[in-house]
Amino acid sequence: MTPPPSRCTALGAPRARVSSPLARSRFLLRLLLQLQLVWTAAASQGHPKSGPRISAVWKGHAGQDHVDFGSTEPHTVLFHEPGSSSVWVGGRNRVYVFDFSKGRNASVRTVNIGSTKGSCRDKQDCENYITLLEKQNEGLLACGTNARHPSCWILVNDSAEFLGERRGYAPFSPDENSLVLFDGDEVYSTIRKQEYNGKIPRFRRIRGEIELYTSDTVMQNPQFIKATIVHQDQAYDDKIYYFFREDNPDKNPEAPLNVSRVAQLCRGDQGGESSLSVSKWNTFLKAMLVCSDATTNKNFNRLQDVFLLPDPNGHWKDTRVYGVFSNPWNYSAVCVYSLGDIDKVFCTSSLKGYHSSLPNPRPGKCLPDRQPIPTETFQVADSHPEVVQRVEPMGPLKTPLFHSKYHYQKVVVHRMHASNGETFHVLYLTTDKGTIHKVVEPGEREHGLVFNILEIQPFRRAAAIQAMSLDADRRKLYVNSQWEVSQVPLDLCEVYTGGCHGCLMARDPYCGWYQDRCVSIYSSQEPVLQSINPVEPHKGCPNPKPEQAPLQKVSLAQNSRYYLSCPMESRHATYSWRHENSVEQSCEPGHQSPNCILFIENLTDLHYGHYYCEAQEGSYLREAQHWELLREDSAMTSQLLGRACALATSLWLGVLPTLMLGLLVH
Repeated sequence: MTPPPSRCTALGAPRARVSSPLARSRFLLRLLLQLQLVWTAAASQGHPKSGPRISAVWKGHAGQDHVDFGSTEPHTVLFHEPGSSSVWVGGRNRVYVFDFSKGRNASVRTVNIGSTKGSCRDKQDCENYITLLEKQNEGLLACGTNARHPSCWILVNDSAEFLGERRGYAPFSPDENSLVLFDGDEVYSTIRKQEYNGKIPRFRRIRGEIELYTSDTVMQNPQFIKATIVHQDQAYDDKIYYFFREDNPDKNPEAPLNVSRVAQLCRGDQGGESSLSVSKWNTFLKAMLVCSDATTNKNFNRLQDVFLLPDPNGHWKDTRVYGVFSNPWNYSAVCVYSLGDIDKVFCTSSLKGYHSSLPNPRPGKCLPDRQPIPTETFQVADSHPEVVQRVEPMGPLKTPLFHSKYHYQKVVVHRMHASNGETFHVLYLTTDKGTIHKVVEPGEREHGLVFNILEIQPFRRAAAIQAMSLDADRRKLYVNSQWEVSQVPLDLCEVYTGGCHGCLMARDPYCGWYQDRCVSIYSSQEPVLQSINPVEPHKGCPNPKPEQAPLQKVSLAQNSRYYLSCPMESRHATYSWRHENSVEQSCEPGHQSPNCILFIENLTDLHYGHYYCEAQEGSYLREAQHWELLREDSAMTSQLLGRACALATSLWLGVLPTLMLGLLVH
């Protein structure tokens, strides 16, 4: 223990006579300032406007929106039926059934589905990891690894009935890339049926009239992302589209390692006429998905996730395909395609590397009346499966909807109507940091402003998001980590502060100003105030100016050091500390520190007075903080220092006998 300083009066004196505690505080202030400079420099490397405007932690309503598993679940699968209050999550040796009934505490039940195998090579092989949950007429189908013997069960009334081994419904290991698609009585799968042979990934029809698989040469180490069945104008023309990425056949060192693709198959494909084609898909073709921005020379080649948003009028060609892509630096982009453009590419493009006349029927064409594909057509398509024309994003510029420095992994999209009837597409994107970004795309304005309005931390315990499901009927997102499941409302309006101006500046189409509160448009029977001006939304408020910040005062001694900290609520605003008529400190958009800090090295007469922290966001100017620095009375200073010195001395004298006694004992 250090004795009290011999010259207590030096606490408020110039730097040469400062005691060690004050020196430490000055060092910390210096470090704080240096960190702010580092944060500012780091922020300048990104694209601040593509980041979320504000960040919020979703704490939920007590007991209603978060439920723990009770143990760690490293591999999960989530199933939710829109409109239902139940969420099923498959884990290790069990299925969890969560109930999020409105107005009641959330609850969880478990259905144990352990391995049926008595012997296995190691502990992990003994486990039964549930990898598939799918609604069936008789109940919920659950399939899992079952100690490397993939099997299925049917869940009815919280009990599991064993259905036996089902190859192709679940992988041998939970780490394997797998995709299973159900359509009525037909089942399609990318899961290999044999553990030690047949390792080349294939897209199969594993249940249906004829079992088919893709040729081993048409894909190079594919990673399957999404599959869907599109019912077209003629039933025989129904298509299966699946999205995947594969190794780039171009081995040029400057070429990207991965290429993103979409493949097509005719749902009515009956196989071919020859022994080589009778068990294979005869209508397979693939096309490259392009997601690049020519103006910035940025290319995004690695497909991460796909979400299909059906056309509200039922026109299949107008279905929007949202693709999340990344590049080698883990920056991301979202590109939007239409099923009509994808279909046109497959119907009209020539084949890459094929220079002769195309056979009739052309490769990829669906034939009526269950006709088999001629052998010549199959041979051409099998040896030249890629079309020349590439699938490009929608819009005249053929560019991404937006790109960002964040690494996005999953996406869901909700089409909604604001209180004035305007349509918006709201994207929910998960990041590798375990957060969700809420991005608003105008649904009717062709060149509308895409806006990243909010970052949501959905869990009580920060963790990676393993699965996400959108329920448009209940207006909820359901997400899970390895520890818990959370229910997140789409209309998360209570996070927007700052009165009417703050509510409208959020640009959240789910929220509006009503009776002095920022409320959900679904909670009010009467129209709420929403801005129709995306550039200057605050001008829709009745009061043209935002409220002023309350005055806060602090008394400080001359020659001391001090800092003022202003929370940066909006990451799209420039925050400035103004003293008198001059700007003392400015923090630009994208500033990574949560606060804009003004550091005063040495207080002089010129530093006293009023300080204003102002947030400038376009034409919107808000006073965030107002401080007045007052001169500390010298007599009061001496009195306080005297008391501090006496207190320190008495403490030292009180502790000294104890120390002496301890030394004597030893």
